[in-house]
Amino acid sequence: MNWRTAVFSVLCAGVSLVGGSCGISVKAQQQGADNTGPAHSTVVPDVDAGHFKVEHPEQFRCVTAQEYLASPELNVTGVVNPDVSRQVPVISLASGRIVEIHARLGDMVKKGQLLFKVRSTDISGAFSDYRKAVVNEELSKVQLDRAKLLFDDGAIPRSSLEVAQNAEDDAQVDLDTTAEHLRLLGSDLKHPTGIVDVYAPVSGVITDQEITNSAGVQALSAPNPFTISDMSHLWVICDVYENDLAQVQVGEFADIRLTAYPDKLLKARISNIGPILDPNIRTAKVRLDLDNPGLMRLGMFVTSTFHGPRVKRYASIPSSAILHLHDREWVYSPAGNGYYRRVEVTGGSMLPGNMQEITSGIEPGTEVVSDALDLQHTVSE
Repeated sequence: MNWRTAVFSVLCAGVSLVGGSCGISVKAQQQGADNTGPAHSTVVPDVDAGHFKVEHPEQFRCVTAQEYLASPELNVTGVVNPDVSRQVPVISLASGRIVEIHARLGDMVKKGQLLFKVRSTDISGAFSDYRKAVVNEELSKVQLDRAKLLFDDGAIPRSSLEVAQNAEDDAQVDLDTTAEHLRLLGSDLKHPTGIVDVYAPVSGVITDQEITNSAGVQALSAPNPFTISDMSHLWVICDVYENDLAQVQVGEFADIRLTAYPDKLLKARISNIGPILDPNIRTAKVRLDLDNPGLMRLGMFVTSTFHGPRVKRYASIPSSAILHLHDREWVYSPAGNGYYRRVEVTGGSMLPGNMQEITSGIEPGTEVVSDALDLQHTVSE
């Protein structure tokens, strides 16, 4: 029986080892289960940009918004145009072919200056009519002299003399008319040529040219060979939206700044507000009249500033008190006990003394932080 006792002892020892190890494994798994799972997190609230508190508020100096009285301004864009009442077309009184051109587009010309020459068959026709009128007038004069002699001798009645006198008068009218026609064409009555000279009717700048050498031209018909514009007085045409028309009054003055010369300030008078709105963009054409100081050219872009008829009350603060953030403008206003509010404003024109106009957002008397950027850096930290 000894060997059976030995086998039983070995089996019991193995069971004990297995049971012990299983117990240790389960305990380890239980301990691992207790250590897994999401860790506890604490949510820290962000600073409210609209209302927040800072430490040591005394380090941020505040200023009081001042009162600023000004007329409301409306800024629109415009284009320099010629004054159509000062644009003179150059026309040719004779049809023909261009043989010489003595001026070009953009040239400054004087009144009476030769512009171009036209070879025209109109001269030959006009001279032919003139020569016929001369012959008819000479014949009518001879017949009138004969009628006077016969009337004095009692050979013809007075009615015949009157008929002869009327024929002479008609012939003289034809002669004067044909002679004036030749003179208008620029031809000499004694030595006519087929060349017609065309001169500048006024002084100014050639702003349009429709002819070239050897080109044809028709008398008194479009297109005009040249257009001369008086550049001493110009128009500025602006587009003003329908809801802004109340700020524009005929007879009032507007400030004009040229895009090419932004430092030059010009004054222009509102002479006309178009009676018809553009149906697509709902704007009216506003015409401004002004004298050209010598800088303006046709087609230039300008900025026109219209001033409203009534004076309004605005606030003005230092420009450093305005924070430019995300294409918007803000100021910080103290709310007491170290709290500040961020208020959105609309900035206007720059004023002397590094001040800026505030058209909306705050009223005169409102306290704001003088250095908004400094406070913004403190809050961000």
